[in-house]
Amino acid sequence: MPDIVSGDPFHAGERALQERAGVRERMAELGARAIREHMPAQHRDFFALLPWLVIGSIDDAGQPWASALAGAPGFVRSPDPSTLRVEALPPPDTPLAAGLRPGAPLGLLGLQPHTRRRNRMNGTAVDCDPHGFSVQVQQSFGNCPQYIHMREAFYLGPETPAPPEALALLDADARALVGSADTLFIASAYPAGPGGGVDVSHRGGAPGFVTQQPDGTLLLPDYAGNLFFNTLGNLREWPHAGLLFIDFESGDLLQIAVDAELIWDGPLVSAHAGALRLLRLTPTAALRQRAGLALAWQTV
Repeated sequence: MPDIVSGDPFHAGERALQERAGVRERMAELGARAIREHMPAQHRDFFALLPWLVIGSIDDAGQPWASALAGAPGFVRSPDPSTLRVEALPPPDTPLAAGLRPGAPLGLLGLQPHTRRRNRMNGTAVDCDPHGFSVQVQQSFGNCPQYIHMREAFYLGPETPAPPEALALLDADARALVGSADTLFIASAYPAGPGGGVDVSHRGGAPGFVTQQPDGTLLLPDYAGNLFFNTLGNLREWPHAGLLFIDFESGDLLQIAVDAELIWDGPLVSAHAGALRLLRLTPTAALRQRAGLALAWQTV
């Protein structure tokens, strides 16, 4: 999500964290090469292989949400290097449905867990119609394969999911899903200024890597990564995020809106093996959608 610094693909929040980590100069050089304003051919071909897509959006109150759509491979395609077409729509009464309109910022993540490939694209919704929507590319880049658990997704065919259920607090089922998860997706936003937009990213670890505190907050370790600080840079500027947990057995989806605080060091960080930093996440709202993703998963 670029801003007024000419030729630099990173906004002020990302640059500040890169500076603190001592990698600012290296990331400025790398980012200029790795982050493109179009999709290269291999990214365009990759998205067309996928039976699912993770999408970050932001609602009218400025709250980011992470969502997922499924379809037969080919439901996502790229008619040209600047456009990605999605032939699917979210169910009604979901955050993505409410925020999907021309001009809306979106963050897309294409993930193929069984090959550990993932590509990200951030852009703007265009051409919304009864069959789907298109996204105009602003940033396209690949990601490292770390922390991806190898499982393969198979599309089950068109199904009508149950309507989403609002949760005042995380109930026993929700806490069990969070407590056993080895994967989550986090949407964040940089809504201020000319470089505003939405990003969605993958996070993974050993089952239970997200710890639940007695006060209801969640602790998410931040491990070594690509040092772009896309998510954390967004949260520095706009400390709100959307989490998506998937039950890979049932297809249930759990979406949690959170306020985010970055913890750089101290005993909490030391207590999480391998963590360089922590995010303390305070849930403010949650939605559960039973069998919300028409996919079957096979562990590789």
